[in-house]
Amino acid sequence: MFISKHHYALELARMGNTVYFMNSPDKTGTLRPGEVRIDPVGEDKLYVIKHKLFYPYILKHRVPFFHKLLLKYHIRNIFKKIGKPVDIVWSFDYSDTIHLDSFPDHCFKIFMPVDNPTNPTQEKRGDVIFSVTQEILDMYHCDTPKMFVNHGVAEHFINDSIITHPNNKVQVGLSGNFLRTDIDWHCLLDIVQHHRDIVFNFWGPFDLKGANLSAETSPLIGQYKRQLSNIENVVLHGAVDSFVLAAGLRKMDCFLICYDVEKDHSKGTNYHKVLEYLAAGKVIVSNNITTYHNTGLVEMPAERHNDQLPALFTEVVNNLAKYNAREAQLKRVEYAKAHTYKNNIRSMEAFITQRVLR
Repeated sequence: MFISKHHYALELARMGNTVYFMNSPDKTGTLRPGEVRIDPVGEDKLYVIKHKLFYPYILKHRVPFFHKLLLKYHIRNIFKKIGKPVDIVWSFDYSDTIHLDSFPDHCFKIFMPVDNPTNPTQEKRGDVIFSVTQEILDMYHCDTPKMFVNHGVAEHFINDSIITHPNNKVQVGLSGNFLRTDIDWHCLLDIVQHHRDIVFNFWGPFDLKGANLSAETSPLIGQYKRQLSNIENVVLHGAVDSFVLAAGLRKMDCFLICYDVEKDHSKGTNYHKVLEYLAAGKVIVSNNITTYHNTGLVEMPAERHNDQLPALFTEVVNNLAKYNAREAQLKRVEYAKAHTYKNNIRSMEAFITQRVLR
């Protein structure tokens, strides 16, 4: 399941750049200490770097200054393996596994934390900072130029065939990683069980096998999966290819997002899936999301809790003709179009040119 850094790597390669996607240091024992492998991934001009530190990773926590020194030598070896100059380093590493200072000074350095940082700092972070929430940007009290850039959406999610009439039976879509511990299962199951005339479609993993997005897993996930499996108006599609997901989302009449913002690591500030739903055009009912507050793009309670979410969902599904009017759908799709990965890259490029390199 791709997340932002994978999508941006693909898009940059498709735009004609040579891209080396650097994995986290190997901890599986697959590689020898200090070994660096660069492999093609079946996409023109895109390669993946697999590498293992030549020293124990625990030095990062026990002797951090020594770790930073050794890391510079490790990065130098990786660059030797690449065998050509690297112009830009784009890091999503908010946990500082591979610190940006480890890369040579001649590289232009982009820092893009898309999750709440574990150790926000006042130190300069690269040459520019981008993030998907203003709240994350505000955590970095440094003089590095900063810009809010919303999540991106792959172009194959964009729906240019607006349909205003609902299915014979209302179809509601939910997608993502259902192993997450911040899902408000009490509220979600309440909504599903009180709308037996509506079909709820779940796309995403409920099992650890094949899932790459969750270090933490709800201890009750097996119970929730069994409950959903026993409800006749629920369809569990499992984890699917993104093109299959995009086709499925286009058939929906409504989308539902249901997280507990107090348990959410990013406190309900933004979710990647919102843009994929907007790209499909149909109405979104969600817990409160600060990035979309007062935009008219997402139907959400004003409160930062979900007490009113079931009633709001009922109001929306009972008035789909209103919420899925052609004008409303076009507004959602046009917003998504403005935030394809390619358009986001162009926006960041313009900011760097006008505000950083001037």
